[in-house]
Amino acid sequence: MKIVDVCEFYSERGGGVRSHLTTRGHSLQRLGHEHLLVVPGSKDEDIELYASTAPSGKSRLVRVAGPALPYDRTYHLLGRLDKIRARVRLEGADILEAHSPYLGAAAVVASGRGASRARTAFWHSDHVGTYIEPRLGRFGAALSWTPRVLLAPFDATFVAGEGQARKLRAAGVRNVVHVPFGVDVDVFRPSARDSATRRRLLGDAAGPLLVGVGRFAFEKRWDVVLEALGRLRSSQPGATLVLFGDGPERERLERRAPAGVRFAGFVADRSELAAALASADVLVHGCPYETFGLGVAEAVASGLPVVVPDAGGAAESADPASSQTYRSLDAAACAAAIAALLARDPEELRARAVEAVTRVPTVGQHFSRVLGVYADLLRAC
Repeated sequence: MKIVDVCEFYSERGGGVRSHLTTRGHSLQRLGHEHLLVVPGSKDEDIELYASTAPSGKSRLVRVAGPALPYDRTYHLLGRLDKIRARVRLEGADILEAHSPYLGAAAVVASGRGASRARTAFWHSDHVGTYIEPRLGRFGAALSWTPRVLLAPFDATFVAGEGQARKLRAAGVRNVVHVPFGVDVDVFRPSARDSATRRRLLGDAAGPLLVGVGRFAFEKRWDVVLEALGRLRSSQPGATLVLFGDGPERERLERRAPAGVRFAGFVADRSELAAALASADVLVHGCPYETFGLGVAEAVASGLPVVVPDAGGAAESADPASSQTYRSLDAAACAAAIAALLARDPEELRARAVEAVTRVPTVGQHFSRVLGVYADLLRAC
């Protein structure tokens, strides 16, 4: 099967979409499929991503040059639809999939129906109206039609979170397929726990070790997590929070961070990140807008208890036996949730967190479901 993906949300400095697409390319070529990923970049480029272990499998990355975006200059504009259309038509894909609902979807549609046997979309992030609807009242509610219009040209739309699947179906999107992202459980696992990693992350502190993982952007609401840590330290002055990631809000967050916060930067080595997660006490998450929350799922797979908001897809990965939820965007509630989790018996909590690992969806399960949907679509052609 030949699969071509087009995505405008692709940064060299991390992000859940990039993580998923990296895993996707690697997994598809190992299964013997031909995969091409088309993304914007600082220059035109066409490279092989992975050496294939299957005779027919391969994965390539095509970057189409575009200007850097003003808010986050690690992202670029997917503006040369003519170049993308020409390349996509040349490929003759079985499946042509958009991994972003705006210019990515426009590029897929502009390529024409004859460019592939079937075309699909993956709904990675909620539409922009989600962030402004609460401020617009009943006028904002009118934006609920947006997903239906954006996704109308596609034969099927994949979504990783059950809440988002319900939302898309309610908006009138047809053929919505709920497929949770898979976690590489060979990397993210409780046995990655490492005492040296824990000592390095804690430094001289003697209190609990909290971690956070994600892109430092306004919608991720790291401000809630930082304020919660400040509140927590009034009763637990030794608490340490280590944040992994990068993004346009990093400098602002560093300026407002309370004592006990360390910024570890973007970690490209997945094994290093896995060791950090497995060696911590709690993962704290602040974003209520996630469609899934891959970083939270990876933490759960690592046997790490989590504290997550009660809105968005991140809570769907949290096992009640080893997690706490809090009222979305409420820093005081977040601090109370962390304190409640830390007050539990640590051995029992650890045991419950390790039990939760068995319920984390795996990479293999994810792609088995996705490829099954592709096969059904192609049989219907």
